[in-house]
Amino acid sequence: MSPPTNPRRGSGTAPAGVTADWISESITGGSLRHVDFNTGTNGWASPPGDVFSLRSKNYLTKRQKTPAGDYLLLPAGMDWLKSTSKIDHVLSRSDNRVMHALRKSQALGGSLKSFVFAVNLQIPGAKEHHSAVFYFATEEPVQSGSLLNRFVNGDDGFRNQRFKLVNRIVKGPWIVKKTVGNHSACLLGKAVTCNYHRGSNYFEIDVDIGSCSIANAILHLALGSVTAVTIDMGFLVEAQTEDELPERLIGAVRVCQMEMSSAKVVDSLHAPPVPRGVGLAKVHNDDNDAAFKA
Repeated sequence: MSPPTNPRRGSGTAPAGVTADWISESITGGSLRHVDFNTGTNGWASPPGDVFSLRSKNYLTKRQKTPAGDYLLLPAGMDWLKSTSKIDHVLSRSDNRVMHALRKSQALGGSLKSFVFAVNLQIPGAKEHHSAVFYFATEEPVQSGSLLNRFVNGDDGFRNQRFKLVNRIVKGPWIVKKTVGNHSACLLGKAVTCNYHRGSNYFEIDVDIGSCSIANAILHLALGSVTAVTIDMGFLVEAQTEDELPERLIGAVRVCQMEMSSAKVVDSLHAPPVPRGVGLAKVHNDDNDAAFKA
């Protein structure tokens, strides 16, 4: 299922023409299926941007929020992966299907200006580590001087102060809605450890959920009921000055009643060796916990 070729405002796609073939291939090629927005299960879809409320042009004076509207980037797929160790920097992997599709297009002389933006939510486990990877793309360079351009090309301190997740529980048990929160927002760079990877034609954010005990506990609660949960997640750079407003979604995804068993097994290509005799200990980070509560 490809995104509409003439999207309307709030449709969940960026205002663009016909979707490039490599993006269409990326959308349909993941281990987690691209499903119908209203009726799909065990898959992902693109929620309308207007289901999220973001800071409006006059937010700093009137504290008003407005429907988000179109994404800045096109949806380009989702991967649900698992491995014996944490999966880092997925866009640099030789087996990454999205970058493979882009390289194939570029080998034929197309999509030479394309840019991929990925968010890799890293979920720790006792024996298996999972990653939910969300891909967004543009056929043109990110607009010079834009807030997104400043974020991609900025330093980690700036990024940690600005990278925001907004979420909305569409369907799920009461305890998940109560614990995760609905229509909530979180500056992920303040709440958990985020590692940023900048390539010549991509940008990836690895979000280490295990670095915050509260985030880890909440996520595992949600995963315990994952087949009954549908959640919308939007990603953006927080606007903090008047000239940066209104806020715009980089992109968003709806994860529809996902089954843990749908994960694709990948090799631990970037796993560092653990020295013999060295144990692993969980470190409790009070600063990260406080940031997540905020």
